[in-house]
Amino acid sequence: MKSHRKELWFDTKKRFEFVNITAHVKKALAESGIQEGLCLVNPMHITASVFINDAESGLLHDYETWLEEHIPHDPDRYEHNRTGETNGDAHIKRQVMGREVMLAVTKGQLDFGPWEQIFYGEFDGRRKKRVLVKIIGE
Repeated sequence: MKSHRKELWFDTKKRFEFVNITAHVKKALAESGIQEGLCLVNPMHITASVFINDAESGLLHDYETWLEEHIPHDPDRYEHNRTGETNGDAHIKRQVMGREVMLAVTKGQLDFGPWEQIFYGEFDGRRKKRVLVKIIGE
């Protein structure tokens, strides 16, 4: 069995941002040479998420609106922020949106359903952060 590891780095301009990383993951898969296996994609930060869904701008807007409505950025609201942080909401948003995705690799391609894309969700941005892509298989 072979394995391939790649880090993707992002420096988002906003505190809350979604980045379509599908092309980056496909490139990592091509570099790996793996034809059959699994691909794990996860953020290496506890205030960010990786998830799969449709790359439709209205849906991404709806996610942001829903998350801010239910888990607002309000530093006075969260017990966690008493440690001197102001990102209690970002930790909860990450938990709601999910930590990682696992994709099947078939014939050297990500085995997606229709319209599926991979997104990096940043909830405490404006600094460099990374995403791990780990591919195993033959």
